[in-house]
Amino acid sequence: LQLVESGGGLVQAGGSLRLSCATFGFTDDDYAIAWFRQAPGKAREGVSCISTSDGSTHYSDSVKGRFTISSDNAKNTVYLQMNSLKPEDTAIYYCADGGYGPCVDEWARVDEYDYWGQGTQVTVSS
Repeated sequence: LQLVESGGGLVQAGGSLRLSCATFGFTDDDYAIAWFRQAPGKAREGVSCISTSDGSTHYSDSVKGRFTISSDNAKNTVYLQMNSLKPEDTAIYYCADGGYGPCVDEWARVDEYDYWGQGTQVTVSS
């Protein structure tokens, strides 16, 4: 399995970015993909998770209402639309494979995931 993130960049506070996570090697459309982020000196934290079979989603409290996760199964790609960005959103963003099936209750735990992308940098200036 392989995951490749793209779409990061530099944006002013209040702006928007859309991240993409292209997935390779999945054999059906029923799996979970999560987005995590890691700021300098901080632990990696779960941002959002989507179950590609039914589109059900989960968000951390820090991004709820501002970020939207979605999937395009025809393109094997998961997106993270980030609006109303804040300087505290600055981090490297990673997507991770949650395996076949829906997002688990513990979707925000790093140790629930075996495969990760290389990450994409998001910087929000004040």
